[in-house]
Amino acid sequence: MDQEHDHGDIGALGDAEYAEFMELAAEEGFDLDEVAGDIEAAGHGPLPVLAVVGRPNVGKSTLVNRIIGRREAVVEDRPGVTRDRVTYEANWNGRRFKIVDTGGWEQDVLGIDASVAAQAEFAIEAADAVVLVVDATVGATDTDEAVVKLLRRAGKPVVLAANKVDGPSGEADAAALWNLGLGEPFPVSSLHGRGTGDLLDAIMEALPEAPAMTFGEAAAGPRRIALIGRPNVGKSSLLNKVAGSDRVVVDELAGTTRDPVDELIELGGITWKFIDTAGIRRRVHLTEGADYYASLRTAAALEKAEVAVILIDASETLAEQDTRIITMAVEAGRAVVIAYNKWDLLDEERRYYLEREIERDLVQVQWAPRVNVSARTGRHMEKLVPAIETALAGWETRVPTGRLNAFLGELVAAHPHPLRGGKQPRILFGTQAGTRPPRFVLFASGFLEAGYRRFIERRLREEFGFEGTPIQVSVRVREKRGRKK
Repeated sequence: MDQEHDHGDIGALGDAEYAEFMELAAEEGFDLDEVAGDIEAAGHGPLPVLAVVGRPNVGKSTLVNRIIGRREAVVEDRPGVTRDRVTYEANWNGRRFKIVDTGGWEQDVLGIDASVAAQAEFAIEAADAVVLVVDATVGATDTDEAVVKLLRRAGKPVVLAANKVDGPSGEADAAALWNLGLGEPFPVSSLHGRGTGDLLDAIMEALPEAPAMTFGEAAAGPRRIALIGRPNVGKSSLLNKVAGSDRVVVDELAGTTRDPVDELIELGGITWKFIDTAGIRRRVHLTEGADYYASLRTAAALEKAEVAVILIDASETLAEQDTRIITMAVEAGRAVVIAYNKWDLLDEERRYYLEREIERDLVQVQWAPRVNVSARTGRHMEKLVPAIETALAGWETRVPTGRLNAFLGELVAAHPHPLRGGKQPRILFGTQAGTRPPRFVLFASGFLEAGYRRFIERRLREEFGFEGTPIQVSVRVREKRGRKK
């Protein structure tokens, strides 16, 4: 749960409910403008996505760190160190968005085009806008120009960042990048922060506004399912089994699927859109980065999906990559179903150890429906649809404000927060600001410790269900009047 001043959606509440809520906030001494802002921002739907692309060592990760305001993206003075986690949340002038930090690309034996496509297309596919970072001290290279062609084909809005302009003397180097034909190059120093404000203003113009969230709105078209999991776990085999035909190439070699395949498939009398996201085929000189590309593709698929069916090979020990993929789905705010594949290969001993692994390593998603299947034999495939429907129902669950506050009142009375410095912080009231996933804003008299916040989340699940969905809880602490924050 996020203790920071996260924000949520007024449109989520009815007029009468909202008026009653604000009256309660006024009685408790909260700043009503801040309360309105908190509720409004927390209820917005999926945030717009910005991809940061460029060749190695032009300063992409340093720029990402500058934009998100903290040192999270891996920065090292050698090409190609960006790996694994690639998506962060950022905020500029009150507008929130997601930023995807991509690894650079090299000119390998297959040529610029192949390696650029392997790296950039997945990030661009999921993005609403793109920042192309170019090293102004070097100027535009053949690789930069190849990327420009790729961006033109993609048709996404592009903002050009001329990086490493540390002073006025570098402005001429930046101006030379007009030749790339992407419009105005914004001279920046991601290391020192110079010019990043103007760059961010241009990014805000290129990005769409975060969509407002409304409750009970019917999903348009078939529900979208991302099949995700590490390479060779059986994603394509599962897709072929549910489709009833061989629609995807299946090979013993891990990672033979190169392009995400969207399939409309009827299952359990309902048409679903399945997104198959198998890992990219490993290329010469790019093997080291193959896991990175797979995680980027998974992130792109999650952006398009409503529910993630996470396949885990039950016949093997749970890998770090499995837990990383689960974390990606949870952080993306998607409904989640865990499917243990290759169940037909398990003996009694392996089943015993698997249960121990689940208890130890999957505690973060103990709320997710589990199904034990075999994509090869078709075992228990009929259980997949009920599990998906359960997860989607939890994802869209809405708790009325009156019922939520009655629950919170009973909870605080029965289980008060431990004393902190002689004072006892209390949850005063709260509201659910959005769904898909459920998002709550709680207003409190003081800081709530992490253990107590986890306890609240656990009790919310016990009381209201939320099976198969992450839930997001932000806490707003009442400020004492006349004091600075």
